[in-house]
Amino acid sequence: MLHGRPVAVLGGARIPFCRQNTAYTDVGNLGMSVRTLGAVVEKFGLHGQQLGEVAMGAVLKHSSDWNIGREAALSSGLSPLTPGITMQRACGTSLDTIITVANKIATGQIESGIGGGSDTTSDVPIVYGQDFRRRLLSVAAAKTTMDRLARFTNGFSFRELKPEFPGVGEPRTGKSMGEHCEDMAKEWKIEREAQDAWAVSSHHKLVAAYERGFFDDLVVNFRGVSRDNILRADSSLEKLATLKPAFDKTSGRGTLTAGNSTPLTDGAAACLIASDDWAAQRGHEVLCHIRDAHVAAVDFVHGEGLLIAPTVAVAEMLARNRLTLQDFDLYEIHEAFAAQVLCTLRAWESADYCKTRLGLDAPLGSIDPAKISPLGSSLATGHPFAATGARIVATAAKQLKERGGGRCLISICTAGGMGVVAILER
Repeated sequence: MLHGRPVAVLGGARIPFCRQNTAYTDVGNLGMSVRTLGAVVEKFGLHGQQLGEVAMGAVLKHSSDWNIGREAALSSGLSPLTPGITMQRACGTSLDTIITVANKIATGQIESGIGGGSDTTSDVPIVYGQDFRRRLLSVAAAKTTMDRLARFTNGFSFRELKPEFPGVGEPRTGKSMGEHCEDMAKEWKIEREAQDAWAVSSHHKLVAAYERGFFDDLVVNFRGVSRDNILRADSSLEKLATLKPAFDKTSGRGTLTAGNSTPLTDGAAACLIASDDWAAQRGHEVLCHIRDAHVAAVDFVHGEGLLIAPTVAVAEMLARNRLTLQDFDLYEIHEAFAAQVLCTLRAWESADYCKTRLGLDAPLGSIDPAKISPLGSSLATGHPFAATGARIVATAAKQLKERGGGRCLISICTAGGMGVVAILER
């Protein structure tokens, strides 16, 4: 549990999430972060105010991005006296930035702060290989023009000019996240039809939420886009059934497709959190409180599922809070893949898994599907890696306000075999 005083979630904002190489091709992390932080500043009237911390994150970033949290804060309208930090924990990044700020508030170090994140898969860093980088460094160290020319040309091969793109595979296995999830789907016997049905439902729920105006004060227009452009109102089982496997293309048993997996996405999101006193003094409504948060890891290199770590993190957090899996009114489970969500749910229902892996006397049990991501999730919004956590926290907090109270479980799987989870209460 968070030790110390309560930490309030006051709300958040985000830009629409957009498919790679569409609306935000030339924006980059800093531009998306500035627009998003600026939206939070505008929404809560924070112009010129000094906050205790702005913590932002990004997974794919250029060396020139420097400290995105600080640089974005300086361009956001906040007081330039507001500190900023940049963090990274893959897909759990912005939930982690929120947790970091929350812990500082809980201990009394600060009174308020913003946690968020951005990611771009359009403006990715592309670099030369080691041989050419060494050649350029050698040229830079030369004393004369002739020496520079000699160092550049000596032994030069055009092969050195082949660029290196950011890897999408796990460094320790060489497999992509999708390939790892295919392994999980086979292990837990998750059918293709169930994955497609989950994906279709996510799209339809998000469409309905937009149509009733839920996101009017959460999603701000950017680059002429007002809705997530991954969203498909006409998504159907029939359409998804026509798609070919995206990761296991040869065995004949591949079930993950472009339709039941999150696409590469650009976007940013951020949340304002504070002490109750800070909120009351400024007239801000408290949407909910952060009760607890937890991070766990699994040994995916030696056989555990890469994306199964939230099952462990949730079990450990529930035990600490003396709660059951059913003691929640709302569950926001990040949908990296439909199969990953279904594997997680099946693991919690498995007596054998809960006993042998989680050390429990009984399975955690099942969850009412109607309570899981009622407004859709990452399969429909898209998944800018470092922005997803803040999107979920802001969405969950507003839902708890709409409900008039309740408790929400947030669960996010990450690359590197980790899970970041949290409990929100109102």
